Amino acid sequence: MNIIKCAHKVCTILMETSRPIYIWVLLLGIFIFPINIGAQELVLPKDSIITINLDEVILISARKTLDYHRQPKPLSTLDEYLESSKKVDMVKRGAYAWEPTLNNMFSERLSVTIDGMRIFGACTDKMDPVTSYVDVSNLSRAHIASGQQGTEHGNTIGGAINLELDRGNFKETGLYGGVETGFESNNQMSVVGAEFNYSDSNFYVDTDIIYRKAENYVAGGDEEVEFSQFEKYNVSANGGYKLAEDRAFTASLIYDEARDVGYPALTMDVSLARAIIASVGFEQDALWGSLTNWKSKMYFNKVTHVMDDTKRPDVPIHMDMPGWSDTYGFYSQAALKAKRHQFLFKLDGYYNKSLAEMTMYPNDPNELPMFMLTWPDVRTANGGVYAEDELDLNGSLLKLATRLTVQNQNVADEFGLNSLKIFYPEMEKSKTRFLKSISGQWHKMWMPWHFNAGLSYGDRAPSVTEGYGFYLFNSFDNHDYIGDPGLDNEKSMEANTKISWEKSKFKLSAEANFFHIADYIIGEIDPSLSVMTIGAEGVKIYRNLDYTNLFNTSLDMEYAILPELKWSGLISYHRGTDNNGGNLPFISPFSYRSGFQFDNRSFSAALRITGAGKQVNYNPDFGEDQTQAYTVCSLTFGKTFKFNNDSMYAKFGVENIFDEYYSTYTDWKNIPRMGRNFFLTLSYSIN
Repeated sequence: MNIIKCAHKVCTILMETSRPIYIWVLLLGIFIFPINIGAQELVLPKDSIITINLDEVILISARKTLDYHRQPKPLSTLDEYLESSKKVDMVKRGAYAWEPTLNNMFSERLSVTIDGMRIFGACTDKMDPVTSYVDVSNLSRAHIASGQQGTEHGNTIGGAINLELDRGNFKETGLYGGVETGFESNNQMSVVGAEFNYSDSNFYVDTDIIYRKAENYVAGGDEEVEFSQFEKYNVSANGGYKLAEDRAFTASLIYDEARDVGYPALTMDVSLARAIIASVGFEQDALWGSLTNWKSKMYFNKVTHVMDDTKRPDVPIHMDMPGWSDTYGFYSQAALKAKRHQFLFKLDGYYNKSLAEMTMYPNDPNELPMFMLTWPDVRTANGGVYAEDELDLNGSLLKLATRLTVQNQNVADEFGLNSLKIFYPEMEKSKTRFLKSISGQWHKMWMPWHFNAGLSYGDRAPSVTEGYGFYLFNSFDNHDYIGDPGLDNEKSMEANTKISWEKSKFKLSAEANFFHIADYIIGEIDPSLSVMTIGAEGVKIYRNLDYTNLFNTSLDMEYAILPELKWSGLISYHRGTDNNGGNLPFISPFSYRSGFQFDNRSFSAALRITGAGKQVNYNPDFGEDQTQAYTVCSLTFGKTFKFNNDSMYAKFGVENIFDEYYSTYTDWKNIPRMGRNFFLTLSYSIN
């Protein structure tokens, strides 16, 4: 314990300086004395293409039993799984529906998909990220691609997160399933789930259901965090039928609903968040000529989100804020192998309707309610073509990729259009944009060394909020925001590199990327405008900055002390500035993780430590203040019990062992993280 406190103090002192030399001295020191840092293990499959793409794959499905048991908390939320990534952090506004950031960029700069399907939240306050409408019971893995390497799933700046559905894939497994339950002491969360599946060589069907209910959680020092409760259930089914040996029909359906969701960092809670996600697909091994692996899918999703403040005390004016987002889409892709080339071609498109409204009810019964459209029924039609070529250069690999997209946005509601014309009298009802991306990624291997380097260019269109939002209150900086339909596309030039060294027992890799983003979209104060929200400090309008620079670097290591015992560690440093040298908001301070993992297949144990230095590069103009350094420890034990052909897996653990009171740079308005938490999960598999 004294060693940990000592390391924590050293981190705090060194992080008070921004000189890079101190950063790297600290990185070296942490890896020389690994007990002082912490990380969660990322399980990477052997057949992944990370040697070229610098991607990550986080396994989730319980079917991969060994990898499932290695997870720190098997029945944790999807948010906690994603937070184990090297590049992903989660913005927390409550205990539910955290918003993923990738390379320190928010969701508007990312492409987040579910099995390749585009889906968009219906909340103007980002209380319903795409990741909140699925659960770990639906998924097999999360595929995380950095920067322009994620453009297979849409135009992006920061990268892409694709959540892949779990399915039987025509394996001869017959009937199987399981039940699982879990409990967490801190917020009295109970989890109950079940799955029943069938698969043979011609047909498969997977079904599952999961239910979660949690009360308010308690921060370190026994401080209750009010309005942090939530209740959610998720039901899904997917299946496939072989029409012939080389072709199959597939379908999937997800129904997700959350109620009574509290958001302690915001002024409103959520009475309903519901999504229906459906798709049908066709797969064929050979198309024509040398084209193979033809996959096509048509999909639809409908999202409903209702904010309300009826359970909040002392509300100056009651508001209802419902939102709706409907998306219809498709994609079709095929591969082609020709000598040294391996091509992938993809055609995709979607049509989205985003509508949100706000009704304010004055306390005086003689005053009439005030109504406005915060998203004025914006219709987005997007169609694109993606192509990549993986070229074997006799000892090295080169991947070239490009995407061309045309996008049209149309304001369908006349009332909403006229509201925006108050600020932009010359604006057109419809606007068309052309988006593009091109990237190159090179990999060279000198055993045991691997070297990757890449260059890319890409752009994105403004989001619905950035282009058409109308008086959207941001509680973080206490300002109302107004969109600008005339914004230029945001443009990114990116460079990345990675060098790794791997032996049978020891792995070491260092990675860095740099983004130069021109016409960066961010809110700027307009002193001529009056606020709409009671207590707001001013009004910001989304504008294009000349440019910003973002730099991310990380160093990670793994060492097999014994065949059953491994140590792993990860440290990272990030920096973001605008064209005037000012700090960008929500940029991670120096952070570190480490862990010891023991696993002999029937029994597992893990000790993990995670932490960050003091945030020294922050921006008060966007509501940020300095977050303090912290170190948090967790301990878990797992055991498998066999019952003939069935098995039961039990996992017990404690998080935040020393009950530290802390918040991270991504915790909205510094809401504290959960204090000490004991958990127990039981999973019974029927084979």
